[in-house]
Amino acid sequence: MQFSDNTNNTGIVQQVRSMMRVDATQWPTYQVVNSVNNYLDTITGYAIGADRRFQFDDSNHTKLPIGTTDLTATQSDYSFLTDEQGNSILNLLRIDILDDNGDWRKMTPIDEADINIALDEFEENNGDPIYYDKIADNIIRLYPTPDTTVSAGLKFYFQRTPSYFAATDTTKEPGVSPLLHRGFVVNAAYDGAMTLGLQNLQALASERQEEYGKMTQAFDNRNTDETAVMSPPYVNAE
Repeated sequence: MQFSDNTNNTGIVQQVRSMMRVDATQWPTYQVVNSVNNYLDTITGYAIGADRRFQFDDSNHTKLPIGTTDLTATQSDYSFLTDEQGNSILNLLRIDILDDNGDWRKMTPIDEADINIALDEFEENNGDPIYYDKIADNIIRLYPTPDTTVSAGLKFYFQRTPSYFAATDTTKEPGVSPLLHRGFVVNAAYDGAMTLGLQNLQALASERQEEYGKMTQAFDNRNTDETAVMSPPYVNAE
């Protein structure tokens, strides 16, 4: 479902106003944009938390959620706040490091709570980093501190904010399953009805709850091609 379609009146903007029974003066496009983007945040937050083995990413993004940064000698802390297109990074999934042979090696995540000696004494000599600790939102600390500089020596995998709508958008569609697109209409119409005090608010609230149920069902246990089993983590024997 595209964002706006004034020709056939089938866009999200047009359906929202039709459901609210208002016109563009009563409920301008920027109000629809705000509601649609808020619902994008809701879907993204739920999708990220619902399934750790199926990494959600808005399909409107034109770059993969993978980035690189330089590994700098004697620098232990690195921040990953935005991707190369300016989208906010919400969650780091893994960190790989480029070794002296030009091969990528997965780093091991740790937490300071698991280190039973003084942090300043843990891997205190500079060398080849093995571990990383998330010391704050999207800020990591490497152990040991690197002793060499490597261009694009760290590769990070992440989840990020969705591709938001602007009032000028027309053919752009929400970057989620088409089966969930009606939820954007209903949620935006509910926001408008609540703001304007419309009489159909209660009816929209019921539809909103139904669409939310569809959304949660869509993201719960999406890996239908996998059988859930308990297994030890994979360890490369090399």
